[in-house]
Amino acid sequence: MSQPLPVASRAQVPPFAVMDILARVAELRAAGRSVISLCAGEPGSGAPSGVSAAAAGIHAAGTPLTYTPALGIVELREAIAGHYKRWYSLDIDAKNVAVTTGSSGAFLLTFLSAFNAGDKVALARPGYPAYKNILRALGVEVIEIEAGAGTRFQPTPSALDAAVREHGPLAGLMLASPANPTGTMVSRDELGELTQWCANHSVRLISDEIYHGITYASPDTPDFRGTCAWELDRSAVVISSFSKYWGMTGWRLGWAIVPDELIEVVDALASNVALCPPAPAQWAAVAAFSEDSYAQADASVAEFSRTRDYLLANVGRLGWADVAPADGAFYLYASLGPAMDGFADSADYCSALLESAGVAVVPGLDFDTVGGRHTVRLSFAAGYDAVREGLERIVAFQDTRASQRRAAAV
Repeated sequence: MSQPLPVASRAQVPPFAVMDILARVAELRAAGRSVISLCAGEPGSGAPSGVSAAAAGIHAAGTPLTYTPALGIVELREAIAGHYKRWYSLDIDAKNVAVTTGSSGAFLLTFLSAFNAGDKVALARPGYPAYKNILRALGVEVIEIEAGAGTRFQPTPSALDAAVREHGPLAGLMLASPANPTGTMVSRDELGELTQWCANHSVRLISDEIYHGITYASPDTPDFRGTCAWELDRSAVVISSFSKYWGMTGWRLGWAIVPDELIEVVDALASNVALCPPAPAQWAAVAAFSEDSYAQADASVAEFSRTRDYLLANVGRLGWADVAPADGAFYLYASLGPAMDGFADSADYCSALLESAGVAVVPGLDFDTVGGRHTVRLSFAAGYDAVREGLERIVAFQDTRASQRRAAAV
């Protein structure tokens, strides 16, 4: 009997717990259970109507959907460049826009083009797990910077200085603003300090801006949608997506704004890794930049804001602690506090909540393998009604558990 063939060490990355939870949600619903999913960062509104209409028209026309250029169709690259003029008053050449298969594709192409195996890249913890998992799979050494409430869960120049003293020179900094899972943002001044630090230390900044536009400051506030890193540093790589502000998660379409010195490398890699992004999604996504589409996306953000206000006003009923500010995106990240009593860790809590109360949230361990044992992330992207019902179920679940524990202690 032959021995099993080996698996590459780079493949030994943990799965994204959100996807496993979503699979369990689907199983429970198929069995007839009522489940409220507050785990995925997936807007319930879906794509703007103009995008859906454009997709329907593309298929109705019967025109063959062939390969496109590796970095996307010219029409979409130009529309994305125009978006940066509209939101940030930035003049960007469409040749610096790389359309990708979701922002995930943009991360892969960026990391491959910017970093060598053995390079060190810093990122904040807690943070989106795919950053470190992709980097590690590519042989890049990840330097996690513990970022707590004192720095609004974001990296700082002093923390980067400490990382260099401990680990040696860095090749890159991965930044997210608004961040997943905390929703916190860096101000324009803070971003300026970070870009200057990167310039002084020859560090490539990768700026994840996929939640830009989903922010809760007054529209009269400067940069209320978020500051684009290219406003301050054109050697940075800016990554964004149609998934969040436009609600187009399943369309698998993102992009990167790539500096001149990397764009040919990204183009060559893209043609080998994926040939091109999904053609029908590209042609339809041009309609995302119409006035109606912007208006519909802004209406969705207004609904997120209403849901966030309700959640923040009622989070005290949950007894959760150390709640992150949720400046943007659509997440509430918090410590479970007394609700952790009787559970081994946050994963144990989330499993019991889903199975007993039919509410899905994500354990903090997905985002922070050190401090995440006691934290959870709740997504309010599902909308006001889902969040309100979900909160009532969570309160009832926790109250029942507390009563049972008191009774057992007598």
